[in-house]
Amino acid sequence: MGFLDKAKEQLTKAVDQHGDKINDGIDKAAKLANDKTGGKHADKIDQATGKARDALDSLDGKNDDIPPPPPGTPR
Repeated sequence: MGFLDKAKEQLTKAVDQHGDKINDGIDKAAKLANDKTGGKHADKIDQATGKARDALDSLDGKNDDIPPPPPGTPR
């Protein structure tokens, strides 16, 4: 097992254990960015947030790390 395999294994464990906290951090960062820009770039921020969520979820190949967004919330 090489260095990258070990790193991916540790990252996968961290995502499995703390995926909800990471997801909350993504949401907080998006809200802060929207607040700081006055919503001017909300569409781009939402797009980046969606990609970050997808990347988080794909780390272990399961769709269990992030809950679905509440109804009416852009993804």
